[in-house]
Amino acid sequence: MAALPEAAEAPEAAVPVSAEAPVWPEAPEAAPSASRRRGRTTSLIAAAAVLGVVAGTCTGYLIQADREPTELPSLSQPVVAQAKGKGPEPLSAAQDRRVRTDGDLRKLLLERPGGARDTSYTPGHDGWVGLAEYAEGFEKPAGAFSGAISDEFRRSAATTWRVGSTYNVRIQLVQYRQEEHLAAADSAADLQYWAEKGAGTRSWTVPGTGDGMAYVHPTPDAKPGYQPVYSAEAHAWRGDIAMQLWMFDTKPISKEKIMDLAARQMGRL
Repeated sequence: MAALPEAAEAPEAAVPVSAEAPVWPEAPEAAPSASRRRGRTTSLIAAAAVLGVVAGTCTGYLIQADREPTELPSLSQPVVAQAKGKGPEPLSAAQDRRVRTDGDLRKLLLERPGGARDTSYTPGHDGWVGLAEYAEGFEKPAGAFSGAISDEFRRSAATTWRVGSTYNVRIQLVQYRQEEHLAAADSAADLQYWAEKGAGTRSWTVPGTGDGMAYVHPTPDAKPGYQPVYSAEAHAWRGDIAMQLWMFDTKPISKEKIMDLAARQMGRL
């Protein structure tokens, strides 16, 4: 078999004439950009504005300096002629309620009816009831004492009487300073809340008061060895004084009885 012809040798790769790297022509200088022109223009405008403000301020000072000073108005006020004659007369106790309430608080209590006698227990001393004794009238005296101080307790006056052998009355007026809140109204509202708790208790608004209430408790307080005791009460307020009224008897107390006494007592405040 005839031998295969030998492969022809590949021609040598062409190489550049010169082994050195080609030299490219230098790029022309770039023209100034638009952003650079705008920045330079902005700086010039800002500088001109500042110079304008400074020049305007200086001009204003020079103009003001050449003007005559403005005369200020007089500080003195015209003299007001004093009124002549006597001033108004002070209000009487009938016209000014504070004349009554700032006086002797005991005089605002209802007077005893004819034929009435002292009860077995007379509160206070000469009609005045101190804070400690006032607090003792509550189931929790310590809490009542601190509460009365917080309510700005000022003073209290009370009266009691007995008619016959079983009918007893106690009226107490409690006055507050009321520099922070309406303590008299709050005190009356608290006692009204507890008065309504009795079983079957009936209540009515006391005439002549905004929210004064009278209560009759039909269920007596009965203890072995003692007669049953019926009770009625009324609580109201006017201004800085809270009115507390209690009735006790061995027979039921009528609505008319408690309402009449409460209305007459409130009429004195």
